[in-house]
Amino acid sequence: MGEAGGTLSVRQQLTRSNEHGGLRFTEPKSEKSRGSVGLSRNAVDALKRHKAAQTRRAAEAWILMARPGPRLREPDRGPLGVGNLTNYSYRPLLERAGLPEIRFHDLRHTCATLLLTRNVNPNIVQETLGPANISETMDTYPHVLSGKGDTAAGAMDEALS
Repeated sequence: MGEAGGTLSVRQQLTRSNEHGGLRFTEPKSEKSRGSVGLSRNAVDALKRHKAAQTRRAAEAWILMARPGPRLREPDRGPLGVGNLTNYSYRPLLERAGLPEIRFHDLRHTCATLLLTRNVNPNIVQETLGPANISETMDTYPHVLSGKGDTAAGAMDEALS
């Protein structure tokens, strides 16, 4: 998985306004939705590349807003909302990689499965996924956790030897 590379702080979320159908930034829904998520070096490097490319495109296409604001945006489309992300980035990426179309939300399950199969503590997986409680995480991924009893038994033997 690689070493830790940084931390992502969640302070705002992009929501669709019911009044005008536009996008706006709001506070996260719950206290558990706020906080920080550890990022791998690969993720930090990818975000740095995205920011550099975005800055280049912005210099060519338009001037970035002077005040601090969202950094994940497309110059010709505005903030990188779920619609823009899915239609202009995610689906073309799947297509280029020759992968079948899967829901963007399924990436959460892929993330959890990969972490759990690599013996990451379920509490850490739950924190990484967000506001779900640990029992939901454990109930959703029992197939991944089956066989972990053998690992625990081996660890106990090793500890008591």
